[in-house]
Order: sequence, then C-alpha cells, then structure tokens
Amino acid sequence: MKAQFMSVAAQPLFVVLWSSAFIAGIVGVGAAPPMMVLFARYAIAGVLLIGYAFVVRATWPRGRQWRHVAVAGLLMQAVQFGAFYTAMGEHVSGAVIALVQGLNPVVIALFAGVLGETVTARQWFGFGIGGIGVAMAVMDQSNFSRIGLLLCVIGLLGLSIGTVYQKRFVPEVDSRASTAVHVVVSAPVAGVLAWLTGQLHVTDVTRFAGSLTWMVLVNSMVAFLLLNSMLQRWDATRVGRLFFATPAVTALLAWLLIDQPLRPLTVAGLAVGLIGLVFASRKPSAAPTPEPRLAVAAR
Repeated sequence: MKAQFMSVAAQPLFVVLWSSAFIAGIVGVGAAPPMMVLFARYAIAGVLLIGYAFVVRATWPRGRQWRHVAVAGLLMQAVQFGAFYTAMGEHVSGAVIALVQGLNPVVIALFAGVLGETVTARQWFGFGIGGIGVAMAVMDQSNFSRIGLLLCVIGLLGLSIGTVYQKRFVPEVDSRASTAVHVVVSAPVAGVLAWLTGQLHVTDVTRFAGSLTWMVLVNSMVAFLLLNSMLQRWDATRVGRLFFATPAVTALLAWLLIDQPLRPLTVAGLAVGLIGLVFASRKPSAAPTPEPRLAVAAR
C-alpha cells in the first residue's frame, strides 16, 4: 500500500503541499516578523516531530550521522526558509520565490557527479527549458528589491546544497527521524536571529495562529516527511525536478486564495517551465535485450 502511494500520489501531493507553504508564509509574515514566524514554526513542529518519531519507533542517526543530518537540516530549513521568509518581508511575492526555487533541479544537476548519478543530454535540455521558463516568469514580476532577489537565491542554494548533502552523506537515515532533527536544530538559530533583530513580537494574533497551524502541521511535518521519504527511495535529480511544477501551482493558489494577479508573461513562463519538466522527467529508453539464439542441431 505504501509503495503504491509513493508511486502514484506522492509526487503531485508533494507539489501541492510544498506550494501552499508560500501562501501560508505570506500570511504569516504579514502578521509577524519573518524570524518570529520561523522560530514559532520550528519550535512547535520540532516538539511534534520528535514525539511522532518516538511513537512510530523511527531509527535515529548514529555516530557521525548526527552531524551530517544536522548540517543538511540547517541548510534545508534555517538557510532556505530564513532567506525566503525575509524575502517575503521585503515584499517579494510567493510566486516569485517559488519561481526562483524552481531552479532547484538545475542546481542539483550540477552536483550529480558528486552523487554518482548521471544526467542525460535530454534531461539537461529539459533543465535549460525549465530555467528559461522561470526567467520569463520572474521578468514579469517587477516590484521586488535586489536584496529580495538575492535572498531568494540564497534560499535556493540552501535547499539545493542541503538536498545534495543529505543524499551524499546520509541517504539511508530514517526520514522520520531526520525530519525531526532538521527542524529541531534550526529552531535555536531562528530564535537567536529573532532576538538579535528585535523580531520577537506578533501584530495580528489570529492570522499568525492560522498560518502557523498550517505551516507546522502541513508544511513542516507532512511535506518534509514526504520529501525525505522520496529522497530515500529515488535519486536527487528525480526529486529535485518536482520543483519545476511548484511555480505554476503556487501562482494558481496565490490567484485563488490571496488575489495575486496572473499576468500573460507569467503564464507563458510557467507553461515553458512545465515543458522543461516533461523533458527532464523522461528517461532514455533501455536498449532492447537481444533474443537468445536457438541452437542448431548438428547434422
């Protein structure tokens, strides 16, 4: 049953859940400073994830694995979302952040050799098309600062390098335990940054609580448990290319839920990015197996 779920529903479900994080983030950052949102999210999610890992008797890292899991967690959680949430505070839209994050498979592909994985020419072609689509859609979003764009790039690198690092050093670690460790080690970092920058306050309790509930239960727990589970089963390139689909889903959710407009060039860029995803997802067909020759009886 679990194998069937992973093969059929895991990928589209992950794309939708991951995309929803940008919408929840915009609502949360509108109700509290970015680091306060991040700290509250990780503090609550960390406790829940540890409890969940113990209940299901997850296998915890051993020895040096702890250090590698912690490093991957700081990159994928603290660096990625610290940069993205701060970018939201700089008025960068969730759709733009998702579009920049859509370059994740390209960055991961650059490290494919480190992981012992092979990227085919067809996949590189797909990555290139996807990158062009992302660039087209980003060009259509003009009202954000250079600092905001730089923060988006930092967030992208945090996710991509963290994904490669985890796949390289601790691919076999139980995804339920590693997800808990990722969040727990990132909470103090977010808390210290919130304290140092004077961001430990909330301006709209109702919106803050609503967005925080979604981010904790859906984004920090379900989405990352699913991400780490996919990384356990599949190569990093296959998982990373799912991020080509998140910009389109994020833009659609933003249009439906928070009334962000969909401009023609953005729609065109998202369509081009989807074409890139199709090319990047296709694998070369295996060479046909030669049929065994029939022995000829001696005369």
